[in-house]
Amino acid sequence: MAINPYLYFAGRAEEAIAFYQKALGAELTMLLRFKESPQPAPEGVIAPGWGEKVMHANLNVGGSNLSLSDGCGPDSAGFKGFSLTYTAKDAAEADRIFAALADEGQIRMPLGETFFAPRFGMVDDRFGVLWNVIVVA
Repeated sequence: MAINPYLYFAGRAEEAIAFYQKALGAELTMLLRFKESPQPAPEGVIAPGWGEKVMHANLNVGGSNLSLSDGCGPDSAGFKGFSLTYTAKDAAEADRIFAALADEGQIRMPLGETFFAPRFGMVDDRFGVLWNVIVVA
């Protein structure tokens, strides 16, 4: 059994896809817009004018699957009570990834050496998603 994260971006999914492609080297493996759905959503489920919005997309991030969507309307995002962890292969990669995620974001714990890792830090990216960046010794 696998548990995979699914994030909702309240109308900013395409922006998030481009950001994660640049910041993390993510590969877009699938994208479906609401207007392309083989079965229309029930009346009132999708916000008016959301036909071009992302119904479902998948990103490959270092071999892990990250699914995302615009959600059903502008109030469908809220990233609280969890984080995503990026395990970097070395300090240089951790530094690069952390800096990219911190661009227009908020650093919660600066990236640095800890008792449990040569590099660890926590940052909310520009979408409010909390990331842990770590190098495992």
